[in-house]
Amino acid sequence: MKRIGKRWIPAALLALAAAFWLYTADYYRADEAAKAALVSDGAVAVSRTDYGWLFDGPSGERALIFYPGAKVEETAYAPFLHTLAAQGVDVCLVRMPFHLAVFGINRADAVIRCGGYSHWSIGGHSLGGAMAARYAADHEEALDGLVLCAAYSPSALGEALPVTVVYGTEDGVLNRERLKKSRPLLSGPVEECVIAGGNHAQFGNYGEQKGDGRARISAAEQQQAAVKAIVDAWPTATAAPAGGNP
Repeated sequence: MKRIGKRWIPAALLALAAAFWLYTADYYRADEAAKAALVSDGAVAVSRTDYGWLFDGPSGERALIFYPGAKVEETAYAPFLHTLAAQGVDVCLVRMPFHLAVFGINRADAVIRCGGYSHWSIGGHSLGGAMAARYAADHEEALDGLVLCAAYSPSALGEALPVTVVYGTEDGVLNRERLKKSRPLLSGPVEECVIAGGNHAQFGNYGEQKGDGRARISAAEQQQAAVKAIVDAWPTATAAPAGGNP
């Protein structure tokens, strides 16, 4: 019986590995508009990096580290982040293992080590936002703020960390009950923006998402509203410098 059991172990592991591969291979792809937003223009220089992509606009000292949503190609957020950078918030878009931020919670460390900025904020979309919040809970002294796009924090955050929460009225994926229950975990100042007509998927450009509501505005309109909310709430640089310029 023992030998039979041992023979089954490799087969079970192979089956699990195959199931995981099939699960992660099926992800949302960036559309043509997203690919077009990866091209530099007069306002924003877009470049590949070791950690993913940099959207370098007029900001010189502060940047937002952005974690993508679960099973979403990171470049799907290019239109949103390109617009954000043009409005003064440079963005470091992080590529995640298997397109799941849960496997790359600490990838912000590598971004900060790359330098270039003296002050950092972090944020993300959906699962990416939740994992960004987990990172923030352990690195509050190095951050100026947290941005949650259709996401909630699973971790308690200190009073010194301002949080911006943005989501759409038609979001069918965001768990509203968990969002409500997570509010007491946010001890610092919170700015909330509810985008009328927005849904879950339109923070990125990757098409419709399973279980989502039907948006009543375009992706461009939703992203413009999110950009305004983030820019309006963009924190002043108060955290201790972490990498980058002194």
